[in-house]
Amino acid sequence: MPGITISTPSDLLPHLKSEVATTSYVHISQERIDTFADVSEDWQWIHVDPERARRESPFGSTVAHGFLTLSLLSRFLNEAVTVETMQMLVSCGLTSVRLLNPVPAGSRVRARVRLKECAEENEFVEATLRFTIECEGVRLPCCIADWVVRYYR
Repeated sequence: MPGITISTPSDLLPHLKSEVATTSYVHISQERIDTFADVSEDWQWIHVDPERARRESPFGSTVAHGFLTLSLLSRFLNEAVTVETMQMLVSCGLTSVRLLNPVPAGSRVRARVRLKECAEENEFVEATLRFTIECEGVRLPCCIADWVVRYYR
């Protein structure tokens, strides 16, 4: 399900409690994981040592950092909701994050995005979006996160 395109932030309101998008898949390569390890300075072997992970990890391979999975929220939001006329988008933070399953190197993830809450204020519309991130071929999601953002007029 492609994302929605709306004219103004107020046009979000009719989408309350609705799924607004199922994003395209993102490939989680070992190169992406290694780059994230360098940026975050988290070089734990379960992320960056494929040979050791094959031998010692219960997952049989390296896995993406939970924060790498979480960092894809911005990409997923950009694909899920396009507001044609707004001044800016501001992140207010996450109200809930659950990392439920590992994301093995070489897998693909996508998000189902639902508008959980929405409130109109004078200068902005504040939205809480529920991201259910799923790994291709896995029944249970790998991450569920609620993100509060403000769409300024």
